Order: sequence, then structure tokens, then C-alpha cells
Amino acid sequence: MSLIQASRGTELRCKGWRQEALLRMLENVLENGENQKELIVYASLGKAARNWPSYHAIVRTLKELEEDETLVIQSGKPIGVFRTHRQAPLVVMANCNLVGKWATSENFYDLQEKGLIIWGGLTAAAWQYIGSQGVIQGTYEIFQSIARIHFGGDLRGRFILTAGLGGMGGAQPLAGTMSNAAILCVEVSDERINKRLSTGFLQRRAESLDEALDWINDARRRGEALSIGLRGNAADIYPELLRRGIIPDIVTDQTSAHDLLYGYIPSGYTLEKAAQARKSNPAELQTAAGHSIAQEVEAMLAFKAAGAIVFDNGNNIRTQAKAYGVEDAFQIDIFTEAFLRPLFARAIGPFRWIALSGEAQDIRVIDDYILEHFRHNETAVNWIQLAQKYVPIEGLPARIGWFGHGERTKLALDVNRLVKEGKLAGPIAFSRDHLDAGAMAHPNIMTERMKDGSDAIADWPLLNAMLNCSSMADLVAIHSGGGGYAGFMTSAGVTLVADGTEEAEIRLRTALDNDTGLGVLRYADAGYEESHDEVRVKGIRRISTEG
Repeated sequence: MSLIQASRGTELRCKGWRQEALLRMLENVLENGENQKELIVYASLGKAARNWPSYHAIVRTLKELEEDETLVIQSGKPIGVFRTHRQAPLVVMANCNLVGKWATSENFYDLQEKGLIIWGGLTAAAWQYIGSQGVIQGTYEIFQSIARIHFGGDLRGRFILTAGLGGMGGAQPLAGTMSNAAILCVEVSDERINKRLSTGFLQRRAESLDEALDWINDARRRGEALSIGLRGNAADIYPELLRRGIIPDIVTDQTSAHDLLYGYIPSGYTLEKAAQARKSNPAELQTAAGHSIAQEVEAMLAFKAAGAIVFDNGNNIRTQAKAYGVEDAFQIDIFTEAFLRPLFARAIGPFRWIALSGEAQDIRVIDDYILEHFRHNETAVNWIQLAQKYVPIEGLPARIGWFGHGERTKLALDVNRLVKEGKLAGPIAFSRDHLDAGAMAHPNIMTERMKDGSDAIADWPLLNAMLNCSSMADLVAIHSGGGGYAGFMTSAGVTLVADGTEEAEIRLRTALDNDTGLGVLRYADAGYEESHDEVRVKGIRRISTEG
């Protein structure tokens, strides 16, 4: 099988740039993926398509798709093409959505084995993953928030302990050094450590915990940023640090703890032994993984009791630990509620743009435009300046920035004009993380401890998807959890294409205003004053049911 890479240049294989854009986005997630042979993009199970026949059928259909047609995809498998209209979505998809009581990991694995379902992750099956940059920026913002709240605004001389260097976790070392910290990343896979070293995300590899700690202590004394990878198991290393009386300043974990069968490797298991157990004794493997997670989380709780800032980075590790006997696992904070909720309450979140031409210069032009015209957005400006210096291009050139209601629309319309004027080499695709204000219900991550207790209400992402369809977005997706995430979350994704046309201008303005507008109203409905302020300032039309 030849390696799939996203097409570059301006030659079209499809009947228009909208279709071509979605095809290149599909190719791009695989180009950036962890295991292209298995169509896996990240997190052990997050797939771009159900299987290779489905992938090739999607590609073939996108090449044939007319502007007034819509391709329907069910869990990574193309189902049919329907005549709609020229402003309707070109692709609508639903991935891994199971009915209430059937939404369990056991049912998911059974259906997956039968070839009936896939877990689409958040951005994998929606073809919106842009490589590590999206995760780097989110992790960086978390570290910066912790610095502001707990360490006087600077992590220089601070020690961050974490684990996992996969498709998501691999962003952590670079985010740590960009925050001026010394960060130790524990990882069971030599291959993943070496990959992060080769890309420059990770600076050093330690051959022992003693060596790693010597380097960490030296960096802290000097006030220098440093990232170190250590091959080992977090379930062993975290307790060992406690035994030695070493308390990091910040502790988290970004392993694939959400998945006990394909993700988290138990203590005492090699990668090879885990692969064999997956086939010969999956129940025993999952039990061993659960007990190892419990051991790691017990150590994280002890770090917290000793004064460390400890948080769940969104991989369901607390849920798994509680299921295996750690009753107080949820004493560990979730990153969204602890550090980012005031931003989400204003619908400020991770917005992304991808240069479909493959020309890095297009991203630089947009960077410069933002630095000049969005100077008021300190978070986005700071990130772009750092990304220009530290973040390498992966796949199609892309950028991310935290923008809110109105800002996303203005940026997209300005970029659409730049495409029209020929100042960019080709069209730009806009997307966002599913972890966005109106787009996710996840009571253990995004919506944990909502003010009004609406944590588990999944109406909002479903409304978001329907509204984006009504708002003429190019691709709309509804996802739910798979593996260990089964039954825990529902989210919605959207992609829009700025091809320089008046039709694109209409789509961009309508969909982006409505996407973020619903996000503001979701938090306003839950009682957040920041959202009420946003409604007043931005003139969002909210219906009152009071009085």
C-alpha cells in the first residue's frame, strides 16, 4: 500500500473546490495519523474511515459529487448520495452513536469486531485533525492558565510530570517547554519517544529515572525549559516518585486511558505481551489495565495532597480509576472546568484553518494579517508568534487560534477575500475542535459541574449539528464515544471552505455566527454571567422565558 498524503497545488480532482477541500482534509488526517495501515489517526482507535473499501468509496464519491448533492456517511462507511441544493452540506456524518443503555464499551467492541461501527474520535473521522498543533495549543493554554492562577504567571523553574506521547500526548513536551517549564513525559513505547525526538517536540531521552531527575533538577536550578522522555509505565513511575518524596509542581496524564483494551498498557506488560493478550485473553488485559490506572491515579491524588496542581487532561482516567476502586478519583480536577470555562462561556475556543494548496506561505500571510488586525486578541496573537517559532508543519500547513463569537466570522470572511484577491495560493478550510462551547456534552470533561447541573444533557451538540446544516456548512458531523468513552460523550463538528466566492461568504458568515452564537446561549442558559455579558455586547438574540 502506498503512503497516503494530502494532495497539494491547485489542480482539482473533484468537480469543485468544496469537494476537493474535503477530500484533502480526509487525506490529511491520514498523513498525520498514527497508524495509516489501520486507518487510525490517534488515541489507539480513532479512525478516518471504517475500512479500506469504505475509504476508497468515499474518495471516489467525493470526486464524482455534484454541488447540489450530499454524501451521507455512517460510522466511516459511505451510505448514499442524495440530491439536496447548492448551499446544503456536501457531507453529513454520524459516528459511533449508540442508543442509551446500549452505549457500553462491551457493545462497542462487539459492533466494531463485526465491522458495523468505528470510533471517530473528535476530529479523526470528521477529517479535521491537523496534527499535533491543535493539541499543543490547547495544552499550552492550560499550562498558561495554571501559571497565572498558581505560579505568578510563569512556569520557569517548575516541574511538570505527565505520561503518554501518542497522537494527543505527544504535544505535551513542546507545550511544556513553550511554557518555560521542565517536563518529564513517561511513555511505554520506544517508537513514540523516538518520533517525538525526531520532530523536535521532545528534547531528550533519559535511560533511567535517576538520569531524568538529574536533568530536571538542573533545568529547574537554571530556570531553563527542558523536555525529557522516559520509557516506563506511569503506574510504576508515579508511585516511585512518591516513594522518593519527589513532588512535581504540576501532574497530569495523556495516555490512552480511555481504552483498556487497545489503549492503556498495564504495568508488567510489554507492547508485545499486550498485543498477544488482546487476542488470547482480552478480559484479563482490561482488568490489568484498570488496576494499573487505579495505581497511577492513587499516586496522582497523593501528589495533590502534597501540594501539586493535578488535573485530568480529558482521557477519562478518573472514570476508569473509580471503576477499579479509587472512590475519590474525582477529587482530581478536569482541565476544562478548572482552567478554561470562562473562555468557553464566551464561546472562545480552538478555531483552525488549513492551507489546501499545501503552501506554507498561505499560513504566513494569514498569520501576519491576524497579528495586524486582531491585536486585541492577546491569546491568539501570543500563540501565533510562538507557533511561528516552535511549531513545525505537519501535513497540510495549518494554524489554530482561540477566537470567539464574531471574531471567527470576521477572520474567515477576511481570508475568503484574500483568496478572491489572489493573495493566497489556494482556498482555506476552516474547522474547530469538537471541544467547543455548544458542540460537546461530556459530563466528565467539557460539561463537568455545570452551574445548573445540565452536565449530561446532549441536546446541545445535536442542536449544533442541525443548526450548522441549516446554516449551509460544507461538512457536519455528530460523534459519540467508543471504547472506554462509550456512553460518556456526544459532540458535533463542522468544516467550511473559503474558496473566494460569494457563495462561500454567505456560508461562512451564517454558519460561523450561528455556531458560536449557540455556544454562548448554551452557557447563558446554564447561568454563566460571562455568557450573559456576551449576549448583551454582541447582540445575540436570546429568548427569555422569565416573567
